This record gives sequence, C-alpha cells and structure tokens, in this order.
Amino acid sequence: MSNAAQNTQVSPTGAMPSISKEHGLRLGASWLGSAARDLQDQFLNDLSEGELLALPYLFEFWAMEHQLPPEGDWRSWVIMGGRGAGKTRAGAEWVRAQVEGARPMDEGRARRVALVGETFDQVREVMIFGDSGILACSPPDRRPTWEAGRKRLVWPNGAVATVHSAFDPEGLRGPQFDAAWVDELAKWKKAEATWDMLQFALRLGEKPQVCVTTTPRNVGVLKTLLKSPSTVLTQAPTEANAANLAASFLEEVRARYKGTRLGRQELDGVLLEDAEGALWTSAGIETCRVRKLPELDRIVVALDPATTGGSASDECGIVVAGVKMTGPPQDWRAYVLADCTVAGATPAGWAQAAISAMEHYGADRLVAEVNQGGQMVQEVLRQVDPLVPYKGVHASRGKVARAEPVAALYEQGRVKHLPDLDGLEDQMCRMTVQGYEGKGSPDRVDALVWALHELMIEPVAKWRAPRVRSL
Repeated sequence: MSNAAQNTQVSPTGAMPSISKEHGLRLGASWLGSAARDLQDQFLNDLSEGELLALPYLFEFWAMEHQLPPEGDWRSWVIMGGRGAGKTRAGAEWVRAQVEGARPMDEGRARRVALVGETFDQVREVMIFGDSGILACSPPDRRPTWEAGRKRLVWPNGAVATVHSAFDPEGLRGPQFDAAWVDELAKWKKAEATWDMLQFALRLGEKPQVCVTTTPRNVGVLKTLLKSPSTVLTQAPTEANAANLAASFLEEVRARYKGTRLGRQELDGVLLEDAEGALWTSAGIETCRVRKLPELDRIVVALDPATTGGSASDECGIVVAGVKMTGPPQDWRAYVLADCTVAGATPAGWAQAAISAMEHYGADRLVAEVNQGGQMVQEVLRQVDPLVPYKGVHASRGKVARAEPVAALYEQGRVKHLPDLDGLEDQMCRMTVQGYEGKGSPDRVDALVWALHELMIEPVAKWRAPRVRSL
C-alpha cells in the first residue's frame, strides 16, 4: 500500500479513513458513501493502482456491523439474521480472515478448517461456489483450489478446508481443526450430534473458533449455544442488506409476512422461543392469523394495570379484542385486534392509554383487573373519562387456571389474531402449565385472558346455566 494512502490526513471538512489501518478499514464504505463528493474523489485518487485493485476484497471496508466478528475472548460467533441479511458473505469472509496471511504465501491463524452444512451439496453450492461463497470472495492471488475428489479447498499458503455434512455426524470423528464455519445450524436434522462431534474436533491451535451463520429457529442446539458464556451474537434483519437485494423481493415478502411470527423469524432474524409445556405454540398461533375482520358485534379493551410507575415497574397490559356473535355461543369467533400495552407509565398514563384504545377501536366496555389496585383503578380511569363504561374483575384463581380455558378456545380454532401482536404472542409462548417462564409478569397475557373471558367464556357459561321452566 502506498505511503500516500497510509499517510492520508484529516480533511478540514471531515475525517478521511486510511485503508491501511484497521480503524480506518472498518465500515469505511459506509463513511465514504455519506461523504461529500470531493472527499470521495480525494480518497480514491490517493490510492495506487494496486490499492484500487485490492479494495474490493477488503471486507472490513465494505462490511456491515453485524458481519464483523466481535472483539473479546469467544469460542463461538453466531451470526443470526433474516433471509438475505448477508450471513453467508460474513461466514465466507471470516474463513478468509482465518486462513490468509499478510501475503499470498504467508500462513494465517488457521490451517485446518471444517466447512459444515446440512448436506455436501449445500456446502459446495452455497458456502464454496455460491455468489457469496469463499471462491467468489477471494482475490485471484489468494483464491483456493477446489479438489472435488477429496471434498476440500486448498489455499496457496497450504491451508485446507474440508467439507462435512450434518447428515453424517460420524464423519467429524477423526479429523481435527483450528477453525470451523457452520451454516444453517438451526435447520439440521441431526444438529445435536453433529455439533457435539464438531466440538471434539476443534482442538488445534491456541484458540480454535467457530462461526455459525443461521436463520433462527426454536431448536435446542441453538438455544443452548446462545446461552453459553463463550458465545457472542450479532443479529440483523433482511432490510440491513437492502442495497444488495431486489426491491421487489423486499416489497413482496414484507407485504405477505409483516406482522407474522414467521416474518419475525425469517425476515427480522428473531429467535422465537416456545417454553416446554407452553399453553400456546408459535405454530398454533400462526394458524389463527387473519388480515381481514368481519363486522364485529362487540369489542372490549382489557386492562391489567401496573400498581407502580417508572422504568422498573411491570408493563401495563392493554389488549383489544372483539367477537362475532353468529349462532349459539359455541359458534362465536373472537378476534384479537391490538396490543396497546405500555411500559413505565404512571397510573394516569396507563389510564389514558386504555381509554385512547377504547376510542380508537370503538370498544363497548373497559374490563380491568382490580386485585392489586382495587378501587384506585376505577378512580384513575374516571379521572380521565368520568363516563367510561367500566367493569372491574377480581381474580380468584391463579394465572394458569384462568389462562387454560382461553388456550382451549385457541385449540378449537375459535380465536383469530390480526398481525403486529409480537409482544403479546411472545408472552403467550412462554406461558406454561407450571407458570410463566419469561421475564417479569405476563401482563399482556393477563389482559388477553380477561378480554376473552368477557367476550367468550362468561357468555357461554351463562348460556349453559340451568334454567327454570314454567308450565
């Protein structure tokens, strides 16, 4: 690299990064893209011909934040993102960074690398020969050679990467490595066994490491890995890489999957966990998704109030739901319209939020739990709206006992969800027969339960009650 590039000075109008130093390389393209045109021209004109040829292969310069390995003493780096978020490119570039030295024939940090995918074909077609694979990312003088018969890549400096399939965990018994790249771990059918065999094989060098690129799924091997103190995580949604994706693709998938749990997983890169023994599951909730509403006969807002305010207080659950009352009560259908929950609000704040939800959705009644707040709940609501149609409800049974009849309504297909209920649905999937397994209190679920009790369970109970017949 030329002295001119190495000694690039700070411009009077802004800092100009050097492409020869680590702090200048990192995310340099982001800086350059937002710089004034004269700074862009100056930066490029200061580079020699060799530096211009090398620039496309300097990944730290072009990468997004989630594509660069975190600092620190870690063993496993998990890159978890939505479809098209740049995970494969990040994995391929990490392998390059491990095996390449300062010059083409110089040794790098790693000499023996495992490339592990679900099948041999997927490793070859995605991780090696893919558009963002190792061969596409490597400069000509450092590009490895593919030896098909031995299923391996060999670099000019002698480093070797061998191909392994998650369908054959025993294939990792025997070889040993100082680095590994694992792709789409969460979709492997033999994930636990393959991951275990790989850990035994990562035993060379001073600090063997593994990079895991995956779309999240609620599977044990991924959840266990993320909980390990030696694991670091970077995440990004699909939109993070929008500049490299077709605009029509983004429009189509967002229109179809926005507000769904599948969209949160596949596009936002969020790991959606179902607790063991959960009353609701992600798959079950997806089956009750709708986008259009019938004309509803009744709408309520349910409130699970927080008795304290401030950032450390529990959320105040506010859920809006309605019912279509066609035929006998067992044929009614409930619709969850919105989750208007607020956090850290004062009593006046959550009262205003609940009444605003009533006004927005044209609700007929506000139902509020009064176990902790008692008369105070009604008084606070009346201060905001003296005429609010209000009903206080008192919990005589535990949260699980109240929630189970509501969960049964879902199993019967009698409750539907509109999109954008992420926070509520996350809590639902952590509500188990033993209790709530999430952080804090399930205030959103409590509000949901009260709303559906008011709309579905209580009317059915009254309808079934014995009646005195007159003669």
